[in-house]
Amino acid sequence: MRLNSLLPSPRAVAPLLATLALLLSLAAALLLSPDWWIAVAMSGALCALGIYDAMQTTHAIRRNYPIVGNIRWLVEAARPELRQYLFESDTEATPFSRSQRSLVYQRAKSVEDARPFGTEQDVYSAGYEWINHSIQPRKLTDTDFRVTIGGERCTQPYEASLLNISAMSFGALSANAIRALNRGAQKGRFAHDTGEGSISRYHRPEEQGQPGGDLIWEIGSGYFGCRDAQGRFDADKFTKQAQGTQIKMIEIKLSQGAKPGHGGMLPAPKVTAEIAEARDVPQGQDCISPAGHSAFSTPAELLQFIDRLRTLSGGKPTGFKLALGHAWEFFGICKAMLETGILPDFIVVDGGEGGTGAAPVEFTDHIGTPLQEALQLVHNTLVGLNLRDKIRIGASGKIISAFDMARALAFGADWCNAARGFMFALGCVQSQSCHTDKCPTGVATQDPRRQRALVVPDKAERVYSFHRHTLHALGELVGAAGLKHPNDLRPHHIVRRVSHNEIRLVSTLYKFLEPGQLLRNPTAHSVYEMYWPMASAHSFDPQGLASP
Repeated sequence: MRLNSLLPSPRAVAPLLATLALLLSLAAALLLSPDWWIAVAMSGALCALGIYDAMQTTHAIRRNYPIVGNIRWLVEAARPELRQYLFESDTEATPFSRSQRSLVYQRAKSVEDARPFGTEQDVYSAGYEWINHSIQPRKLTDTDFRVTIGGERCTQPYEASLLNISAMSFGALSANAIRALNRGAQKGRFAHDTGEGSISRYHRPEEQGQPGGDLIWEIGSGYFGCRDAQGRFDADKFTKQAQGTQIKMIEIKLSQGAKPGHGGMLPAPKVTAEIAEARDVPQGQDCISPAGHSAFSTPAELLQFIDRLRTLSGGKPTGFKLALGHAWEFFGICKAMLETGILPDFIVVDGGEGGTGAAPVEFTDHIGTPLQEALQLVHNTLVGLNLRDKIRIGASGKIISAFDMARALAFGADWCNAARGFMFALGCVQSQSCHTDKCPTGVATQDPRRQRALVVPDKAERVYSFHRHTLHALGELVGAAGLKHPNDLRPHHIVRRVSHNEIRLVSTLYKFLEPGQLLRNPTAHSVYEMYWPMASAHSFDPQGLASP
């Protein structure tokens, strides 16, 4: 008889050992000492687990390998934390590297953020970027950089910081997170975008006798905070809120980088009394955010809606945010600007790199134009139509450091918004559990026990410090390049390595239009040659067919 036939199957080893341990511990408990009953309980639990594993029909591994098969699920559950804390490199950006997160934590805590012994970046890999410095650098003493937002029809222009808090709704973020962000924005004199979840009581510390931070009221397709019972736009409700002194700008959200072209639903159990109050929806019912707007259906109607909101708000800067999709749709909006003479005061370009909102994987990975290309197209089009000096451009999409800001400004932005950067300042550890209501740091949860860990005064100071130190770093970077202001940055200031032995100025990698060039010659660039004829001021649908 072969020896292998006498040995138990590897699958049965763990159950046999558990059974043996149960019998031995039971004998010891009966014959030697009552203390052994603890071992009886533990080995009995293992035996019960083994029986359950062998009989359940859901997991094949556990059915074939009772008891030990559970190790796979334990390790898999801990894998993100093990990878993040033990095995992830400092420069591996998934989606933000340890180096990026550490930079925010250090600046938020006002501790040393210098790095010794040289860069950890591979300066010879394709995609590496830098800014050339000047032999005559400047010392910029005032780094509270500002940009004026507001066109000819705007009677209450806003002096915005070059770095502001991007759109994050109450409901996605906790009450304490909203409080801390708004208090930090108030101290640093920068803007706090409400997100499409509207203005909650936690955005309004002024109602409790404290000064509130400047708000950008984002209005999405659900018209939360300014809707009627059928979910349509309500002008009276809008006017009542928009004319409040804390509201500085009105932003219509056409799409967002996290899930462009995708609506959303907050399930009924999550629609608490506070969320229902902020969004003006019934408590305990599904809260629907449609994929598209009902207040307009054409580019011209969008501009008329913008003009209407600007008037109802008392002349405050009004514009729209979009993650760039079909080029002809944006071109249609631009054609409507030329035809109607109505201009938005600003456009916020949201990169397709994703954002704080949870989204289907396909949308996160493969829908939406990345920030650099989207920003360049929007900037180029406005320049080519002689509209660029009349419309400000904001940029959002994985902006963490001063260099991230410098790159966006060089590509055509007037200011930058950051969402996840400010989440890190609040204490976010990138656990990527935002959509589970189990955020370990109290940032993205409605669980009162979890969010109490986020102490508002402490985190508000960190939000303020992150903003202040990042702008200071931007000032040092701009001064080193010999420039007077961040808005002096141009594409030729950014250098990119395209291969191991070739570098190019960004100004030579992308085609940038001259003022009015698109009016004179719409075929000046292949994108315009293909899509400009398809655009219409009176429809978002493509007109005719593009040539191959």
